[in-house]
Amino acid sequence: MTTRKIIVVLFIVLASTYLIGQNGSDNQRVKTVLFKITGQNSNKTSFLFGTHHAFGKSFFDSLANANEALESCDLLIKENLDIPGRTAQDIINQRTTKTNWSKYLSKNDLGFIKNLFATSPTDYNKMSPTEMYVFLNRHFKQQVCLNKGVSDTSLSLDDYIGSRATEQHIELYGLETIEEQIVLINKDVEEMPPRNHKRRLANIIDKISTGNSNYCEEIDWYSNMEIDLKNNEPCRNSLMLTDRNNRWMSVIREKLESNNCFIAVGLSHLMYECGLINQLEKLGYTITPIEEVK
Repeated sequence: MTTRKIIVVLFIVLASTYLIGQNGSDNQRVKTVLFKITGQNSNKTSFLFGTHHAFGKSFFDSLANANEALESCDLLIKENLDIPGRTAQDIINQRTTKTNWSKYLSKNDLGFIKNLFATSPTDYNKMSPTEMYVFLNRHFKQQVCLNKGVSDTSLSLDDYIGSRATEQHIELYGLETIEEQIVLINKDVEEMPPRNHKRRLANIIDKISTGNSNYCEEIDWYSNMEIDLKNNEPCRNSLMLTDRNNRWMSVIREKLESNNCFIAVGLSHLMYECGLINQLEKLGYTITPIEEVK
């Protein structure tokens, strides 16, 4: 995937960062990322689909049940919508302040970044260290773990599902704006000292430069859909998971009453005690895993 394309979809939130953790013996294990939602007093049938933002077209096209579920719905609910003029790239380029990268990158690492962004229309000097890490983390998962070519311009999984919905004349709804997501991503680590930013940037650049695939477990188990929902474990990040899930639920609950919804959000938003699955079950909905035969 080109640097330009990754920047455009950069802030389809990096909730996948919080997915991996210790296994619990009393948690729910499933071999799917698709769940049917039904209610006792409703004739509507909706679906939850847990995305991983590094995946794309080939993965979704291999899921017959997920494609059938999407086709049966009249509303697609995503984390955000790709609105021209309001993309992450637009927001970054409109800034007037620049980052002093000598505080966060060694000379060699800065050279790596300059080369990586050489043909990008995004001004990396206007990115924050946190935003740069988000970009590099996504770049690592796509280029090293999924072995996507640098010329691969295919959409992210979330945006590809959106394109499929548009083709089928399914209405789209965004739960939050990209601006809001950028604020959250930066706020999540706003107290992190420069030396910590420098350390983790150096670490991810090293993984990309060396093609180190020893840190691709998350990609492997999502691809195989070997999911532990950890639904009896507390959420690990209030800002990125708990608070957002709670805000989203007020909208989702309303939409479920009037539409057949396909809800495509980062898989971590379905997981843990604060996850959408637990919250919907508490409201009386029945959540049924729909396994895929790939």
